[in-house]
Parts: sequence; C-alpha cells; structure tokens
Amino acid sequence: MIVNTELEQKGNLFPSEIVKYKKDVDTLYFTTKNNVVLQVTVIRDSVIRFRYSTTGKFENDFSYGVTIHASRGYSFLKISEDETHYIITTSKLICKVEKQSMQVSLYDALDSKLINEDEIGFHWEESYEYGGDIVKMSKTCQKAESFYGLGDKPVDVNMKGKRFENWATDSYAFGKNTDPIYKAIPFYTAIQDNKSYGIFFDNTFKTHFDFACERRNVTSFWAQGGEMNYYFIYGPEMNDVVRNYTDLTGKPHALPPLWALGFHQCKWSYYPEANVKQVTNTFRDLKIPCDAIYLDIDYMDGFRCFTWDKNHFPDPKRMVKELEDDGFKTVVIIDPGIKIDLEYDVFKEALDKDYFCKRADGPYMKGKVWPGECYFPDYTKPEVRDWWSGLFKELIEDIGVKGVWNDMNEPAVMDVPNKSFPNDVRHDYDGNPCSHRKAHNIYGTQMARATYHGLKKYAYPKRPFVITRSAYSGAQRYTSTWMGDNVATWEHLAIANNQAQRMAMSGFSFAGSDIGGFAEQPQGELFARWIQLGVFHAFCRVHSSGDHGDQEPWVFGEEITDIVRKFVELRYQLLPYLYTAFWKYINDGTPILKSLVLYDQEDHQTHYRSDEFVYGEQILVCPIIEPNAKGRRMYVPRGKWYNFWTDEVVEGGKEMWVDADIDSLPIFIKEGAVIPKYPVQQYVGEKEFDEITLDIYYKEGKESSTLYDDAHDGYDYKKGRFSLRTFKTTGKKEEFILQQHKRGDYDANYTKFHIVFHNLPFTVTTVQVDNVEIALESINLESHSITINKEFTELHLFGK
Repeated sequence: MIVNTELEQKGNLFPSEIVKYKKDVDTLYFTTKNNVVLQVTVIRDSVIRFRYSTTGKFENDFSYGVTIHASRGYSFLKISEDETHYIITTSKLICKVEKQSMQVSLYDALDSKLINEDEIGFHWEESYEYGGDIVKMSKTCQKAESFYGLGDKPVDVNMKGKRFENWATDSYAFGKNTDPIYKAIPFYTAIQDNKSYGIFFDNTFKTHFDFACERRNVTSFWAQGGEMNYYFIYGPEMNDVVRNYTDLTGKPHALPPLWALGFHQCKWSYYPEANVKQVTNTFRDLKIPCDAIYLDIDYMDGFRCFTWDKNHFPDPKRMVKELEDDGFKTVVIIDPGIKIDLEYDVFKEALDKDYFCKRADGPYMKGKVWPGECYFPDYTKPEVRDWWSGLFKELIEDIGVKGVWNDMNEPAVMDVPNKSFPNDVRHDYDGNPCSHRKAHNIYGTQMARATYHGLKKYAYPKRPFVITRSAYSGAQRYTSTWMGDNVATWEHLAIANNQAQRMAMSGFSFAGSDIGGFAEQPQGELFARWIQLGVFHAFCRVHSSGDHGDQEPWVFGEEITDIVRKFVELRYQLLPYLYTAFWKYINDGTPILKSLVLYDQEDHQTHYRSDEFVYGEQILVCPIIEPNAKGRRMYVPRGKWYNFWTDEVVEGGKEMWVDADIDSLPIFIKEGAVIPKYPVQQYVGEKEFDEITLDIYYKEGKESSTLYDDAHDGYDYKKGRFSLRTFKTTGKKEEFILQQHKRGDYDANYTKFHIVFHNLPFTVTTVQVDNVEIALESINLESHSITINKEFTELHLFGK
C-alpha cells in the first residue's frame, strides 16, 4: 500500500563536519559525517584542484578540457592542522579547509594575505528529474574585486555585476549582452588588491556564473549535473594566471602556417567557379593582399559534406590548383549534419558502422539542417573521430584544399525550440556514456579535433588549418575560431573588439570576428573601421551572408578601397611581429592580445577599460567605434609611447585625445621596441626578399624585443630549425647600442636588416658594427636608417 506519494524536497544540502582525512602523494581526501568527500590535488605550486563527491565515490576522472601535456609538480608541500582547519601549504599558496563546514580559504604564501574564500562554499541540490546533483559553489566577493574571461560573451571586458550561462548556442544576429552564444569556456580570472587568480570549472554540463549580480558580496558558479570540479590558479600576475590556465587546457599543437595569419575573404556564398575567380582576380588587380578564399555550403552537391556541385565546380582540383598558383589557399566549410540519403557514401558508411548519435530509446537523432533531414556523428567516440578524419583525404590530399571551417557544430538544429539536440541523445564520451546534457558543450570541440587530425594527416608535411564556431576549454589545441553570426552595426564593432580580448584572456588567442558584420550590410565607413580593428586580430577574415549585398573591399568606393589596402598592407608588414607573438603564445601561453588590465594590472584605471588593447608585447591599439569620428579619447598605459603615424612621444598613465580621421587609427609603439617588418606582399611567399626592416623606437635606458622565424610551414621548427633573435637596446643621451643574440638552426633567405631609428636624441658622428668602425656615410642621416648584415651582434652609434 502506498502511503506517501510525495518526494522529499530537501533543497540545498551541505557538507557536515570532517571526520576522516588521508593523503596520497599529491592528493588529499577529506570525508564528512554525511559522506561528502573533498579531493584536493596539488597540481603545481600555484594550481590546486578541488573535486567534491556527495556519495563517497567519484566518477571516472576524465576531461576533454585538461591536456595530458599540462605541467605538473611542485617544489614544496606541507600538510598541517590546528583546532579548526587542515592547512595545505605550497611555495605559492596556503589552503585552509575548515573542519566543521569543509569551507575553503586560500592565502598568498608569501604575505599570508587572503586571496579567495568560500562564502557558504560547496552545496548541492538533488535533481529528481535527471538524477545526480545540481552542484553549486559560492565564494565571497572581495572589496573592489573585478572579473574577466568566460570566452566570447558579448559584454564589456570586466564582468563585475553580471550573470552568465554556458550552453553553446547558435545565436544568429546576437546583440550586446545576448547570453548564451556559441562557446562555453568556464574559466574566469579575478583581481583584487593587485592579486590575481583564476577558476576553471571543468564541468561540461550547462554551467552558470554570477559575479556579484544577485548579491553584491557573493560570486558563485553552478552546474546542472556532474561534479563540482574546479582548478584554482594563482598569479599573482594576471598574465601568469592566463598562462597557467592555457598550460592546463593546452596550447595549440602547432604554429599555424604563416598564410593562415594573412588576410582572408569569405562569403555565403562564392559560386560558381567564375564568381570565385572574379573575386580573386579583383584582389590581385587592385593589389589588396589576400591569402585565402572560402567556399561556403553552396560548393557542395545538395549540401552533402565532402561532395562538390559539379555544375558550379566542374573540376575542383584544377580550380584549387589555379587559385594556388595565384597565391590563394582554398578553405571549405564542413558541417556535422549528414544528409539522410542511402545513395550518399558518407551517410551509408556511418549508418553501417553505427556512428550516428541516438536517442535514449534507440532511434537515431534526426534533425533538420541545410541538407534537410540529417543524422549526426558522435564525435565523442574515438572510432568516429578516426573515421571522420579519414574523410578528408580527397579534399586535402587529392584536391589540394588547405583549410577546413567547421560550422553549425554547437550543434545547431533548425526548426526546434532549443535549436539543438534533445537532452536525451546519448554519447559515448570516450567510454563514459552520457546524455547530451553532458556532451553538448564539447560536441563542437570534438568535431574540430577530428577535423584537425584529418588535416594533419593529409596536409602533411604542411601544417593544418582548422576553424570552429563552437568551442569548450581546450579547443585552442586544435583550431582557430571566429565569433559567429554578428551584425553590420557600430555596436557589433565594439562587441568584436571586446570578444577578441576576452577570448585571448580565456586561453584562445587565434580568434577574430566576421569583419564588416555577417548579417545586414555595412556602410563604407563602418567597413573601413572594422578592417582597421580586424587586422590586429590573430584571425583576420571578412565574411558576410550575401543576402544584403556584396562585402568585398572594393564595393564601397575608391576612398574606402584605399583605406582597406593601406591597413591590409600594414597587416602583411607586421606578419613577423604577429608570428613572433604566436610563437610566444604556443611556447608560454602568453595571450596575443592583452586587455589593458592584463598589460598593467597595478594601474586601477585599466580595470574597466574595454576599448584599448596591446597587440603582442609592444603595440597599443584603440579602435574607432563610433561614426563620423575624427579621433577619440583613449587611455594610454603607463610608460612612454610613440604615436605610430607621427613619432610624437606621449607619457602614458592618462586619458588623452588622439586624432584619427577615417584613414587612420590610434596606434602607439612602446618606447625601446624593435618592430620587425616585411616588405608588402600580395600573399605570403609571393616575394623572395633580401632584407627586412627593424623599426627601433629610441628609449633612454634598456629594453628587449624578440623576432621568431622559421620556414613558415611544416614541422622542422620542432627539430630546432627555427631562428629566435633577441634584440637588446641601450639608449643614452649621446649613445645607442643595439645587441643581437640568435639561437636556433634556421637561416632565413634575407641577408640584411634595414634598421630605422625613431627619435634619436643626437646627431650620429660614429658608427661601429661588432666593434669595428664603419663609414659614417653608411647611415642615412635624413631617414635615420642603416642597412647591415643580419648576423651582426652589436651596432653602436655615437653622437653629439
């Protein structure tokens, strides 16, 4: 007989007092009276992992987000306890676990100052609908604390006072503050009292973050399932937090080929072949540099992936070869939806091998996308990823396509309320079977991963180039990204600026927006201003829907065409600078773009700045994001900076007006910088040049710069065939020294440096190269330049 038909709604549940503790090498286990277990793992001196179980048992420890190559190990670890706390001490952190409540507090080991503490800490709610728990964490928001990160959220750089949801979503024509959109990157950085830390909540379910929004003194994060599993990463420099997070989740597996850092042109869609050739020929006729042309879904036969529409593209191999002969790499789109068609080989093979996602009760997951009704591969299954990677043989190895662009991989499904798979779809999850609630946020990343391995295999010995729309933490290992279907508005120009900065401080630097806006049609002024911003993003591509008109650089009139050419040429001149920044990103996890707070966190004026950013280490950029502007007010960080256009030196640490008419952009160079430049090329590799330029911006005192180089494609750089030049400048009132140190086995084709000095405070009277005096006529006193052999070790100028 049933006497009670009501479930006991228990609400929030909390750990009770700790009754048991044990240590296993680098991992500690704390068990409470009500069987909650806290697992604390010391990953590094500054990285500690916290993992909670409410049942006394932990799930299989598996993560798509954390790389197997992450650094581990620490120099010091001490465990102690007092009456109220267990105390874990490393050389960087002191972690206290309260015995009565399991609440955690973290302190700087050097000065014992509080960095972060639980408010009520870990708690959970039983989920009767799905089983398992809704896991929650609340922490105290310290006085004047600020928050950054979370990937591509279309908001200002500082997230204080806002709340967000992580659920990868196809968000066509999203606006400012739209949430969620395409990516789910559950990592944020915080700064308070000049100490910065980060939290990576490695949970692929739908996650939520509240940064003192509901309660002004509380920051919280929670998930609709899975474990409370987060990594605490301490700086105290924000740059170190981002670098350590990037190390944890993975740096790109390889440098991109240099052409991938050039200018790219895309549209939905360029077809037939004559239209593609018309566009590429116009780039060459107008001498606007461009390295890649994109083919959207209309290149396919009925939108079937890995096929060609032979009416529009009768001989793809010939066309791709002809484009390559003219300096254009071909990039094609591949979506996850596979058309249900028994005459279609890709569909038939996946059906026969049982590679498609299924609903909970057994039927295949069916959804409408561009081809009509489709099934969808389960990229969380290793065999499916292997199969998928093999499908690229014809495209890459036989036809010669150089890059692949994964779209619609949130996954997006048309004409259904949630725009995606139902929650009951099942996934293999690399041998950890689960529902779509857990796999949704990583579906796109696993598709990009499989695509990357296909290109790596069939493009060899060249490097792969992949782009993805959806991403989870760690996707940067395999792919670049863009920010999805934006709109041709001034507001979206500002959003694109913020998104690129936020992605960089979320470990994902190889990112950019659809320049000019995907939806609707930009006016010429907006397009020009967007180009000016876009050439300073690591991924630089014009893309539009085509529904509202053309969006090539020449359609807005001669004035705009000239401005576009000027800034795209600047992009190509600065390629060695960008390539060096990319090398630092791959080696150290250093972001290519730095929001001002990342550049100088000690200056509190930087904590709420969203417009300005530092490109690489030494170039300051501030886009014009309003119409009819003849300039703007901007904040120049502390130190001395050169106006790129005028060589005027300004003292930073303040806001100032900067002139910037339609053909200009506020750009400043840090004093002491050595900026390498290539000659302008119409595409990477067009020219063999014998010299490159080094622009040297005089500083009284010392400064250091680097120039990385290799063959620009292939993997020889991993065997030591690279060149890393370190330039050290020493400026005095009547003397200047430039020293060069080189390591690595690569020898570039150029033999000379054309060195241009900016703002030398003296007239040169004597020139020495490697302690040997050379003729004074070797230096052009009008242009303040000299050309010398690239292998010099010291250039010494004397003057009066």
